[in-house]
Amino acid sequence: MTHILITRPEGKGIALAQQLEQAGYQATLFPVLTLTHLSVSSSELSVLINADKIIFISQDAVAALAKLKPDMNTNAQFYAVGQQTADAIYEHFGIKATLPKQFDSEGLLALKSLNSVEQTNVVLVKGQKGRPEIGKVLKRRGAFLNNLIVYKRQAIESENTNWTDLWKSEQVDGIVITSNAAVDAIFDNVSMAQRQWLASCQFYVASERISAFLQQQNISSANIFVAAGASDNAMFNCIKAQGCNMNDKHNTPKINTPVTATTKADTTRSPTSSSAPQTEKTVPNKKSPKANNMTESKNQKVSKVATLALLISLIVASGVGFEFYQKLQAGKTQNLVLNNLSETNQQLAQEVTELKAAQIKLQRALSESEQNVTQALNENSLHTQQQLSAALQQAKQLDSALNPQEVNSLQRMAEFKLWAEKDYQGASAVLKRLTSLLNEYPGTVELRQAISQDIQLLDAIAAVPVEAIYFELNSVQKNIDRLVFNAVNLPKEATLEDETALSEDIADWQQNLDNSWQKILDSFLTIRHHEGEVVAPLLTDQQRHLISQRIKLYITQAQDALMSKQASIYFNAIDQTKRLVAEYFKKDDNTTQAVIKSLDALSQEPLNFNPQVTLQSTEQVKEWMK
Repeated sequence: MTHILITRPEGKGIALAQQLEQAGYQATLFPVLTLTHLSVSSSELSVLINADKIIFISQDAVAALAKLKPDMNTNAQFYAVGQQTADAIYEHFGIKATLPKQFDSEGLLALKSLNSVEQTNVVLVKGQKGRPEIGKVLKRRGAFLNNLIVYKRQAIESENTNWTDLWKSEQVDGIVITSNAAVDAIFDNVSMAQRQWLASCQFYVASERISAFLQQQNISSANIFVAAGASDNAMFNCIKAQGCNMNDKHNTPKINTPVTATTKADTTRSPTSSSAPQTEKTVPNKKSPKANNMTESKNQKVSKVATLALLISLIVASGVGFEFYQKLQAGKTQNLVLNNLSETNQQLAQEVTELKAAQIKLQRALSESEQNVTQALNENSLHTQQQLSAALQQAKQLDSALNPQEVNSLQRMAEFKLWAEKDYQGASAVLKRLTSLLNEYPGTVELRQAISQDIQLLDAIAAVPVEAIYFELNSVQKNIDRLVFNAVNLPKEATLEDETALSEDIADWQQNLDNSWQKILDSFLTIRHHEGEVVAPLLTDQQRHLISQRIKLYITQAQDALMSKQASIYFNAIDQTKRLVAEYFKKDDNTTQAVIKSLDALSQEPLNFNPQVTLQSTEQVKEWMK
């Protein structure tokens, strides 16, 4: 049973293994690579917003980008290298991607819509070190290329030298490979003996690019079979087709030596030798009737013999006469033919003379034509060489020339990050990218110096830690309810005997009258008496609640001002909060001291939301483009 090893990353190749097992193969899943999604900054993802064409080189690139949930231009034209990548794009983004007829880099670059990409923003979503030829060709065609690297392949951490030993012990016949990274993972750090064993295996690869890379490892092209893509069905069809070819070779009969010897013996027999005995047998059979006739003729009468002899004589005489007549007629005919031949010879001699003259003229014409053709070919060759040299020189100039539109596009992107998004770090990243581009070309020293100064200025701007300040204010607000007020509690009112109570005795009418008058006075003015010493302002529970709510209101106001980037309102709210805490709460309490300390730190935050920044490189780029 043929043993096929599938080296695709974990989670892939399961369907291929099932198909192979159903077809009678032994299939083993043995991932040699692991995929890791990379963290991509917002400035790197911003190129998707202005993209005109977005190219995905694999379904892993689609999944990694979808996990980042970026903002992108959905009106851009999406491209996929293969069908599985196109299906992944539709699944994650709901967009139908353009597919090449041939599912590889060459097929993708052969698309008509990717041949005219001059001054077009193209984003290539890929893995680390994945398909560099696509980017080189698109950039050579004049595209503004942006490589967006969202994942990387890494060899699984293990003793690579043990892989081939294990595969050899399990009698692996074929190995499925779908990337150059898998080739590196397999062939790195292998011994000479292991490399020789690998060279005896059959390899099923996803593209000609992988086949060429595999041949660099001294693997014969006869042991490499290229599938029509990296999908499970394409790989299965490739393996199955190769298996059928092998079966056909085994079933072809071989021509051995005994059969060849027998064939020669049969072919050396001549027809004469085989027919000779038959002639000997048949001749007597033909002669026997004549012998019988002669025996019978002796018994016939003499008159019949005489008649027969006469008849024969007449026949012979007529034959001789006819022959003489034929000779006579032939002599006359010969004379006529000779005469005709002499005339024909004369005509032929004239024609030969004319042909010789025509031949001489033709040779002269051919000689002149050859000279003219040679001269024309030399002139055309010289002209073609001049044109080719000019075209090559122009191509070199185009390759070495710096595209002003690309420089202007990066500068404008940096200004957009600075003024529209207030993303100083993003603007610095774009300018750094512009600097790396200009480093490859001479005559840009002043421009690079201006860009370097702008980068230093942007990097010096400290970003306001909005989230940290917000959470610190939230922590202060939670501690407000734990603060201890600086006021004592109101003591209970002293219980006094009601001296104005009315008596039921009629004789006390005067006293009752005085008491009634006293009650009327008490309804206008009330004097309460408390026991104990008062050392601080007296606050009711309602007043304490209102003070606490007012402090929380100031903190909320500071948070809103922070989010809306209004520094003056923020600092005013912090100052009011500090004043209320210091006025109404105990300063020697630990919670109060912690709150005041936090408020002091918050009031010292440098909230420079709108720093005045002027890019010197803007004017330098305009002057350079002139």
